[in-house]
Amino acid sequence: MAYQVVDDRGATVEFKEAPRRIVSLLPSLTESVCALQHCERLVGVDRYSNWPESVSHLPKVGGGIDPNIEAVVALKPDLILMSTSGRGRDRLEALGYKVVALEPRQLKDAQRVLNTVGVILDVPAEQGAARTWREIEAGLEAARQSLPANARGKRVYFEVSRGPYAAGEKSFMGEILQRLGMRNVVPASLGPFPRLNPEFIVRANPDVIMIGNRSMQDAVNYPGWNTLRAVREKRVCTFDAAESDVLVRPGPRMAEAARIMARCLAEKAG
Repeated sequence: MAYQVVDDRGATVEFKEAPRRIVSLLPSLTESVCALQHCERLVGVDRYSNWPESVSHLPKVGGGIDPNIEAVVALKPDLILMSTSGRGRDRLEALGYKVVALEPRQLKDAQRVLNTVGVILDVPAEQGAARTWREIEAGLEAARQSLPANARGKRVYFEVSRGPYAAGEKSFMGEILQRLGMRNVVPASLGPFPRLNPEFIVRANPDVIMIGNRSMQDAVNYPGWNTLRAVREKRVCTFDAAESDVLVRPGPRMAEAARIMARCLAEKAG
């Protein structure tokens, strides 16, 4: 039976049947397909998709922002999942390929995207998206309850990547921090993932600093940071590449992200 979905561009995409050959160009979308028990439909992924382990054996077709169009076409997909900011979308559609563009930035977006992927895959909500979201919510609550009382209410700065780019209150990571009972030093007014002047963090003087270190570059070397109490008292968590992957992806592993944050806070904020 034919059905349709509306993607994050506002474009309506019609399906005569559930797609069987999917190329995913965003790790959180790759993880969502697999969380809904249909990893086997993936025939190619972007270079950053690496979970679950089985997808690491699939053909890599470039990055989400800069996909290799020829490599995508060679896989003969009947659906391409990508972010709204990814390049090549118009060219792929001009070649006759079905493209759904989805870009979760907040928790409500992540839930909506999971629901949309479930509809695309023709997985009943109670078996797929709704069940998975309940598990995420339960995991977020369990992480909150795991925190000692003296860790709650701390002021946290979360650096997503060098720049510094921060996770603001409006980002899904900021929302997870809020659910854990923390206060984010980066206000919603600056947007989800703003690039900050390092002086901003010095002035904000957070209680705890979290650094997603996907690139494994030297972590704390911004001007003035040696004056921060959090730095002097070693209240800094630097997450490795695998942990950072979990933390920065708005997908089915967000409960695990909350557990990683909570473990840091229990160690550093207590």
